[in-house]
Amino acid sequence: MSLVGMSCQVRALLAVGFGALLAVSAVFAQQRAEPEAPGGGSAKEAVRASNHMAAAANPLAAEAGREILRQGGSAVDAAIAIQMMLTLVEPQSSGIGGGAFLVHYDASTKEIMTYDGRETAPAAATPEMFLDVDGKPMPFAEASVGGLAVGTPGALRMLALAHNDHGRLPWARLFEPAMRLADDGFPVSLRLYQLIADAPQLKEFAATRAYFFDADGNPREVGSRLRNEELFETLRTIANAGADPFYRGAIARDIVAAAQTTGARPGLLALEDLLLYRAVKRTPVCGEYRSYRVCGMGPPSSGGVTVLQTLGILDHYDLKSLKNNPPEAIHLVSEALRLAFADRNRYLADADFIHVPVRGLLNRNYLAERARVLSPQTSMGRAQPGRPPERAGWRLDPGSGVDWTREIPATSHISVVDAAGNAVAMTTSIENAFGSRVFVRGFLLNNQLTDFAFRPRDGDLLVANRVEPGKRPRSSMSPTIVVDKDDRLVMTLGSPGGARIIPYVVQTLINVIDWGYDMQRAVNAPHFLTLGGALELERGTRLVELTPALQAKGHDVTIAPHTSGIQGIYVDRRRDSVTYVGGADPRREGVAVGD
Repeated sequence: MSLVGMSCQVRALLAVGFGALLAVSAVFAQQRAEPEAPGGGSAKEAVRASNHMAAAANPLAAEAGREILRQGGSAVDAAIAIQMMLTLVEPQSSGIGGGAFLVHYDASTKEIMTYDGRETAPAAATPEMFLDVDGKPMPFAEASVGGLAVGTPGALRMLALAHNDHGRLPWARLFEPAMRLADDGFPVSLRLYQLIADAPQLKEFAATRAYFFDADGNPREVGSRLRNEELFETLRTIANAGADPFYRGAIARDIVAAAQTTGARPGLLALEDLLLYRAVKRTPVCGEYRSYRVCGMGPPSSGGVTVLQTLGILDHYDLKSLKNNPPEAIHLVSEALRLAFADRNRYLADADFIHVPVRGLLNRNYLAERARVLSPQTSMGRAQPGRPPERAGWRLDPGSGVDWTREIPATSHISVVDAAGNAVAMTTSIENAFGSRVFVRGFLLNNQLTDFAFRPRDGDLLVANRVEPGKRPRSSMSPTIVVDKDDRLVMTLGSPGGARIIPYVVQTLINVIDWGYDMQRAVNAPHFLTLGGALELERGTRLVELTPALQAKGHDVTIAPHTSGIQGIYVDRRRDSVTYVGGADPRREGVAVGD
């Protein structure tokens, strides 16, 4: 079944109510084919539309975005509706208890602006908060579950700020799709069921046990109706009064109480942290790649800079000619990633707290110098950080925080283009799957503080991404917008996947720009990547056959599953017509829908 036919089926199901909605999980379970292997067929077909398009990680969320677009809503309006629906139907990945980064393209001014809704560390946080009594970093599983890991949620404040700038429909209307389904109930999907079953810690706390499990202690069955009356009331309050009730008053008090009392280690979040939280508009980081300008989120995200560094290094090589030479292409891309990740780990953190040499890291001469380090014949192994111009952080240590070699089955990405041609790329997260497992008012709180380095110093060297009060932890989220030489929109895309987000986005851009894939084929393509160590090839794809050739170049090759959730929209301009081509990752349950 094509995605076009599938989206029509979903619309019909939505129209006839919950009884038909029970079939959604089965419909989408059938689409979970293996990702495309080289020379094989696509697991999904591209979706095309001429008016507007929304791509999200859950079909009900994508349909909520289209509902708003059909009412004349802006790209930001649709993104808000999608986020509210994801809070309900994809609670393991994102929600109003977490944070987000949003990149916005304004078709009338051709301006790109980024919105920072990243969580902040509480005022009571200390650099040593994730060290045990012996001064050693806590195990991640111990640090991430319960109130200690909860940062001040920023997604709602950020969405309100973006809506003030670019919203077209009334704020309250954007909550209606999620409120309807929270009240009526939604069918538990196969993916949600599997993740609940894989998260036994959800049973440790009364609130998550009652919501995610039945009376016998089993995960809610696939297709069973899950209502969320508490979330309905929370969303109704925010819809009627704006974001303020989330940050002050009864909801805020409940958030703080839950964070401070859930888990073995009390949380540090206080009412004042919520009251003082501010979302921030920031200038995007942009760089040239081939004939395009690629723009993303700057610090506290490492995503935009690291994507641009990788592309800036690869701009010195003819990847187009290597389309049919996978070992050579994979080698070059992975070596560029090694260099970019080495710089990321040393220099990137919250620029409100340390000097981050962004201009130096993206300096074309510096990237040309880094490109010369790369050998076309042999892997360099683990790369060393460079010495970019304007560096002030060269005395910093890379540090260690969450085990960023792990892929966390959380986070979500939203891509939208509205009828006026405005676009949003928004990556949103509560960090680990089901966040801190702290459940309050119908939603989960994040555990984003574990994105900080657990050890604040190494000998005499401070770690850039150490915990500090009010600081935003470094992120890998990489919402990306691409424009052409005339500043016309070309793409909006992004992915979940922990630190693997960065190579997922890089590879998708290469697939489209260098190798001419349509957006869906670019998303389907099997993954190869490195975060600085081993070279990973996606399990179950034909890339595995390239292992000997890559080992001959000195790569330590591992075979691993990849559950990226890339959502992207490409603008196909031909003469006087514009077609939006959407892609949704077959590795998860997302779809692209458009009119």
